[in-house]
Amino acid sequence: MLAAGLAAASADPTLSAADTKLLRAQVLLDRAHFSPGEMDAASGSNMRQAIRGFQKLRQLRVTGTLDAATWKELDSDQAPVLEVYTLTAQDIAGPYTKIPADMAGKSKLATLGYANLLEALGERFHCSPELLRRLNPGKTMKRAGEQLLVPNVAIIKPLPKAASVLVDAKEGTLTLLDASGTPFAQFPASTGSKHDPLPEGRWQVRGVATNPEYRYNPKLFWDAKAGDTKARIAAGPNNPVGLAWIDLTIEHYGIHGTPEPGKIGKTQSHGCVRLTNWDVMQVVRSIARGATVLMQS
Repeated sequence: MLAAGLAAASADPTLSAADTKLLRAQVLLDRAHFSPGEMDAASGSNMRQAIRGFQKLRQLRVTGTLDAATWKELDSDQAPVLEVYTLTAQDIAGPYTKIPADMAGKSKLATLGYANLLEALGERFHCSPELLRRLNPGKTMKRAGEQLLVPNVAIIKPLPKAASVLVDAKEGTLTLLDASGTPFAQFPASTGSKHDPLPEGRWQVRGVATNPEYRYNPKLFWDAKAGDTKARIAAGPNNPVGLAWIDLTIEHYGIHGTPEPGKIGKTQSHGCVRLTNWDVMQVVRSIARGATVLMQS
């Protein structure tokens, strides 16, 4: 399946041999728990940080580039990089919902589900909707039974329990560590801004909520629009905090998901630590109440 998958990807004129190689590295890094964020078959800051984290763990020379030694370690994972996914009737039916841009509009929805099939598939397979299009030229993605090439991430193994969490604003990463302080997983993160800087220091996990509602309070946002009022935003992947909220022992701050995975590690946040929905769900399963969270710039 691997050979067939990569051959099909290489045959697509929009996915060059170099792109295919980068995609392979992204999938292997993701499966090694050094997430590149939203996979797109392109090089960037999230990719470089994932490579650096992987190199540190494997005690390689830390370059942030895909050198021969790094490829050798990555290639110890021999499972297919791409797999064939068959669209189901449920995939086609959704339901899908147009998501308003403003909080008032969001507050009128019963759920903040996916906007369309490509968004849903992108989150399921940890990649951008555009990458799915590039991997599947000529596919309509409108009928049940149609087969698509997708990143093979369903085989990612569950993480062990983390003793602590390190959030590094300078690196733009969240790292999970074991009891000895050794890192074993890393994820790209958006962390604060000049208006809402990351609250540096040691905090603890106070609690975890999956598929949470969101309570919007314009008084907490420097960029709130005039006339904004408090609002309750229903749960769902397009909720402002995505699929999970990890509450910390500092008021109004937490680690959470996002409705915009392509912006993780590339844009700033309102002080909280923001991950892709699929990454934050891995973190949720790895940490427990009382775990230490060290935040540094």
